Amino acid sequence: MIQSPFLLILLLAFSLGLGMAFAGNGLETGSPAPDFTLTDQNGDPHTLSEYQGRWVLVYFYPKDDTPGCTMEACTFRDRYADFKTAELKVFGVSTDGIESHKKFAEKYDLPFSLLADTSAAVTKLYGVKMPAVRVAKRHSFLIDPEGTIRKIYRNVTPADHPEDILEDLKALKKK
Repeated sequence: MIQSPFLLILLLAFSLGLGMAFAGNGLETGSPAPDFTLTDQNGDPHTLSEYQGRWVLVYFYPKDDTPGCTMEACTFRDRYADFKTAELKVFGVSTDGIESHKKFAEKYDLPFSLLADTSAAVTKLYGVKMPAVRVAKRHSFLIDPEGTIRKIYRNVTPADHPEDILEDLKALKKK
């Protein structure tokens, strides 16, 4: 019999699938970025390790063409020239399929790849899968040219996110 109320709450949280909220996903700044291969809105496969030697941003978002996700994608679009100047490759990842990504990218003229994680395997690998549903949390990972996670953004504010990334990238490149 469990005597401690804290242990009882912790056990209950894990049994309800909320363990990630307490335990974290194991990824932290300084961790190697888990490799993956996903297909974009044009049917082209992208393997993260193929971009070694470049700075990469992998941003996870819940759903195509919803208000917060549209705002975030459009702010990335609007700052895309700055990302290119900073030599940062941008990938958006959600559990939506290729056709959904294609419509979303065309509707908002998105110049970067949206990767379809329809099995939620990569979303799970990065620890950003929401409990009890098959969608991603709004988290991003800034990965350096060696494939190391240099910054993790959790529960981002869509409108400010691109600016935060550009500032952090500039500071990291100075080191």
